[in-house]
Amino acid sequence: MITRRVFVGALAGGIVAAPLAAEAQQAGKVYRIGILANVPLTDSQGARLWGAFIQGLRELGYVEGKNITIEWRFSEGKYERLPELAADLARLKVDVIVAPATQNVAVAKQATGTIPIVMTGSGDPVGSGLVVSLARPGGNVTGLAVLSTEIVGKQLGLLKEMIPKVSRVAILWNPTLQPHRRAVEAAKIAAHSLGIQLHALEAQRPDDLERAFAAMTRERVGALLVLRDAVFLLHSRRIVGLAAKSRLPAMSEGKDELDNGGLMAYGPSLSDNFRRAATYVDKILKGTKPADLPVEQPTKFDLVINLKTAKALGLTIPQSLLLRADEVIQ
Repeated sequence: MITRRVFVGALAGGIVAAPLAAEAQQAGKVYRIGILANVPLTDSQGARLWGAFIQGLRELGYVEGKNITIEWRFSEGKYERLPELAADLARLKVDVIVAPATQNVAVAKQATGTIPIVMTGSGDPVGSGLVVSLARPGGNVTGLAVLSTEIVGKQLGLLKEMIPKVSRVAILWNPTLQPHRRAVEAAKIAAHSLGIQLHALEAQRPDDLERAFAAMTRERVGALLVLRDAVFLLHSRRIVGLAAKSRLPAMSEGKDELDNGGLMAYGPSLSDNFRRAATYVDKILKGTKPADLPVEQPTKFDLVINLKTAKALGLTIPQSLLLRADEVIQ
């Protein structure tokens, strides 16, 4: 059995092989980085994304066991555990906290007003009150945004392009997450302009998924849009299976769902975000205040299409979509 310690050691030393930065870090100083995450390293997505972060650190000259130590804390999709985990990192007085989602960043900010916090992809950092503005964060939080409210319109448009006759689309969302609430409102506006009737179906826990899909059947929806959420990610195989059983074309934000059999994904490159987060950590460890580091918006978006799933659903992917796809899974 591979232990988490061994796995993290592999990420830091074996999986990524990059030359160390020429600029030496402060002699003898070992920095402590706290990670307040949801998806564990044993999950394929967790391994891929945090592997990108570790790679980014290594490229900047940081090696665990040499000049950094990493304190990993995982909620494993149980958001109620986040306050305890964040308080633990604050008690340890880590030099910086890295958090991947809006709810994680918000909880970390409640736990400490002094320890710098780097976000790897908040859905709406300004609307959620995490920063004053993208250009001038104004507090102890900075990092990268994904701006999910702007993505959902594009996702619905891609679904409509793939299935021109679709008139009813379900959106699976978690009502406890503020960015999801704003994304659903944005999706309603986009759906109206596309001539689509949107059915917003809630799911907070894994046990809610079957009920949500039963409602999709009753509402006779023709496609599904799944918002990004740790619970949905950890149970993506189950969601994909339910979609296949219901013969529903499903759109997600990340490609990991497609590896499990999903149809199409569109969204910012999260691996790129996690790698870029390392540059924020580096600047903060070298003395720059989070308030002086503007929040970055995504610059790279990936469109991924699963042809095998399309064939199983009896769908013919328009050539226009295939030509724009960054990756096509055969």
